[in-house]
Amino acid sequence: MSQAAPAPGDETRDVAADLAVLARRLDEARQYLGYERLLARRDELQAEASRPDLWDDPERARAVTSELGRVSDDAGVVERVASSLDDARVLQELLAEERDPALAAELVASVGSIERTLDELELRSLFTGEYDDSDAIVELHAGAGGTDAQDWCEILLRMYLRWAERRGFDVEVDEATAGQEAGLMSATFIVKGRFAYGLMTAERGVHRLVRISPFDAQHRRQTSFASLDVTPLVEDAGGDVDVDDKDLRIDTYRSSGAGGQHVNKTDSAVRITHLPTGIVVACQNERSQHQNKARAMQILASKLAARREEERRAELESLSGPKVDVAWGNQTRNYVLAPYQLVKDLRTDVETGNVDAVLDGDIDRFIEAELRRRRGESA
Repeated sequence: MSQAAPAPGDETRDVAADLAVLARRLDEARQYLGYERLLARRDELQAEASRPDLWDDPERARAVTSELGRVSDDAGVVERVASSLDDARVLQELLAEERDPALAAELVASVGSIERTLDELELRSLFTGEYDDSDAIVELHAGAGGTDAQDWCEILLRMYLRWAERRGFDVEVDEATAGQEAGLMSATFIVKGRFAYGLMTAERGVHRLVRISPFDAQHRRQTSFASLDVTPLVEDAGGDVDVDDKDLRIDTYRSSGAGGQHVNKTDSAVRITHLPTGIVVACQNERSQHQNKARAMQILASKLAARREEERRAELESLSGPKVDVAWGNQTRNYVLAPYQLVKDLRTDVETGNVDAVLDGDIDRFIEAELRRRRGESA
């Protein structure tokens, strides 16, 4: 026996409740983003940006335009969500008067889009650090596990490159040291995009891989480790950090990375050691030794700025994190490929059996869970 058709408006009853929740979340977003302050600051910056003599001071001009972009972005997202919510309410009213499957589908899609945007806004509220919206200098190092660990280091590099691509970030690989037989001993890359550093701090730590080793003739299960560290890329760090040339040891060597035949025939790669701190940076991505040295010096200045900030605040883990052995007992996340498939973060207990998706860059669930865990601890 066929059921009676639902009365007009019944199919939007749940959507009406969803819209009420979204309206409440938007009000909360206005509060934690300081929406009224954003509007006032946007007006101030727009007035300053329109001054004809702004670029007489290029450094100040860059600071103004950069802040204006960030403030306009935050305020603009709130405004777009408010407009979308108004449009959704209009659709709801139309559906209450007349059933229309096309309008119903449009309303459901609109609600989903608003939810995703508010999720992103709520994620922004987790970024409260001074450098959270900066670009990120990321370093990967192979740990215990021999050739498998070096291969694992290269797999992780690909995972983060794919993740950055998914989020629309630009990535610059500045150094990659080949492993003895396969993979990489280490890699340094810069993730460029707003909140890149804040997001990547959630990935800091030791990553453990369990799989059947492709390098073992007996096909035994192998456990290997790689570590990730991250530092904010501070564009003007060179002006804040005094680096004495006498404190530097600069080595040049033949690049093995990208860049064409030129880098393979000249000692264009640069490695800089800051002797007082022991910080070592390298760059081989650029085509000339001069360019590689300039990029390496920028990375070094950023690292020294981060170190100085740690010492000033006496919070060793705030920017560079604790230093631990890249081996058993210190991992933050396990990636198991055999005898079963599971990726599990040991800090948040977030897990998934879709290992292939994770290794292809689908790691936002782990990042967001860790950021929320930290917020809960600091609350």
